[in-house]
Amino acid sequence: MAKPTYIAEFEELVLLAILKLRSNAYGASIHEALEDADRAVSIGALYTTLSRLEEKGLVTSWMGESTNQRGGRAKKYFKVLATGARALHASESARRKLSPRRTFAFGGAK
Repeated sequence: MAKPTYIAEFEELVLLAILKLRSNAYGASIHEALEDADRAVSIGALYTTLSRLEEKGLVTSWMGESTNQRGGRAKKYFKVLATGARALHASESARRKLSPRRTFAFGGAK
């Protein structure tokens, strides 16, 4: 069995945003999805994280067609790979195992 790849909390959120956006997952749309989830981050920090996720083999990227709306620049799209999905599953599983039962209330136990 392969050694699990651990992901940080922000990496997890970025992977979830990519999955949510499906074929429309590019830098600006991922950034917007994170802001919609009340997670403000600079575009530079996002691209650093996307690069790290790609280096870890959790996502892949490709360049789309250039468009006049973007001044001739192309969008860089991202897709979560199977290894990324496994890392998300492992993170979710760990959270479930560590989460207290329903007797827990934020701010302290009942």
